[in-house]
Amino acid sequence: MSRFVRASKYRHVFGQAGKREYGYDNVKVSNSAWDTNLISASTRYISINWSASGGGAFAILPLPSPFGQALHDLPSKLPDIIPLARTHTAPVLDTAWSLANDTLVASASEDGTCLLWKVPDGLFDGWNLDGWEPRDLEPVARVDVSPRKVGQVLWHPTATNVLATASGDHCVKLWDLADPARPRATLTGHGDMIQSLTFNATGSIIATTCRDRKLRLFDARASAEPMRVTDGHGGIKGARVVWMGDMDRIATTGFSKMSDRQVGIWETGGLGSVKTLTLDQSAGVVMPFWSDNGILFLAGKGDGNIRYYEYESDTLYALAEHKTGEPQRGMCFLPRRALDVSECEIARAFKVTNNGVEPIAFIVPRRSDSFQSDIYPPAPSSEPSLTAAEFFAGKTAPVNLVSLENGTVFASDNVPSHVPPPVAIVRTLVPMAPVPEPVITNPPPPVTPTVAKSASLPPIIAPQVVSSSPIRSEPLPTDSQHVPSADEINTALQQEVNRLNDELREARQKIRNLELQVEGLRVNARKVAQALMEV
Repeated sequence: MSRFVRASKYRHVFGQAGKREYGYDNVKVSNSAWDTNLISASTRYISINWSASGGGAFAILPLPSPFGQALHDLPSKLPDIIPLARTHTAPVLDTAWSLANDTLVASASEDGTCLLWKVPDGLFDGWNLDGWEPRDLEPVARVDVSPRKVGQVLWHPTATNVLATASGDHCVKLWDLADPARPRATLTGHGDMIQSLTFNATGSIIATTCRDRKLRLFDARASAEPMRVTDGHGGIKGARVVWMGDMDRIATTGFSKMSDRQVGIWETGGLGSVKTLTLDQSAGVVMPFWSDNGILFLAGKGDGNIRYYEYESDTLYALAEHKTGEPQRGMCFLPRRALDVSECEIARAFKVTNNGVEPIAFIVPRRSDSFQSDIYPPAPSSEPSLTAAEFFAGKTAPVNLVSLENGTVFASDNVPSHVPPPVAIVRTLVPMAPVPEPVITNPPPPVTPTVAKSASLPPIIAPQVVSSSPIRSEPLPTDSQHVPSADEINTALQQEVNRLNDELREARQKIRNLELQVEGLRVNARKVAQALMEV
């Protein structure tokens, strides 16, 4: 065992479940056999697929917190009858909250429709008063997606009013909600039921997993056919996919041919496998969740634990597990912009049990009460970068970010790089009392410093010695003398940094290719050894 411990600021992250009264009891979770997370969250509300007679329904509840009771003074044990969104004529399979509006939620159902709902003001007023009568919600818009069921619904990460749906006709459709009569793009090529889908950070690429065991990448605005297709996990059970932030990596979970649960990392350039880990041999589908802290959370259905790994240099480093005795049926995570930074909370999960919802905070233990900037990178904001018309016209823009320290919103391309540019130092001469000018009898000969020449850096001008005597004006440099400005020096240094980063990236790619070759040789060796043992 190595004596050295890998340095990580998230090495001591732990999960803290809220008290029972901080969550919800008497939750009538849907009994549908469809593979879904059952729950979704905005920064203000959660939506839960509900078990109701007379068609499909889901419930909207105030956001629970692991640090205190929910707003609106709702009791932890819900009444038997609560307001529901129940216009669907068949069970609700999936819900998703708008990234640009915390009160707008979309629902997908077996009846082939996708409905949009707006949470009205005063929905939760009077819940704990005598004589209160629940009033069901009404949808504000309807999208007729397919004659068959709609299994997944997902909002675009940067464009407002753009929605993606996956339906039983093996298609992914993109909709402009300003004109929901027809889809703006239809993605085909799936050989069976679509199991999950995800956008990249800018929303220009879509990744899907399918029951035919294939992993696909689509450019929705370029072609209806996938631009990349590869074999995914070998098992036929449910596979999930999640994009790993703004990197060119995706993470998948699934099953091997021997029913081992697996997690895989894939590069999106050629859709090649980077790394595959075997978790265990349980039967529940593993739900992956990515955090912009560089942490991948894995929650298996029917499990009582949540694993989490830190991703670095194409390797998943196991951090710890949050273990409980009650199995989870579904789960979702809170948008990062709503985390409680005063508690050093880096992620919050909402765990769905058989009859309840439990909030779980993942905390980095710190003693300081000040804002911990090293564990809180900027989070995606609620301000869209594009309109639906701009997106479908071919425009791409980075997601707008928000600082968790002061709430400042800015475009992600304005975030400083990991290697900050050199800072120009300006020296200010402070007036001092005049002193007699020193007399040097035998001055030493001047020493000319030798500077190594570089192809990319401008010549460095030796600093001049400033005496404490009154400042005398110096002659201006002639045209033949070029004194580089601070901007030129900064530009040259930045070019040098970019060149070194390119070389480092190429070296990592070579290392990755060698690792893949070694892994292939190991697999072949195991196959040969197994064949020899069977003879």
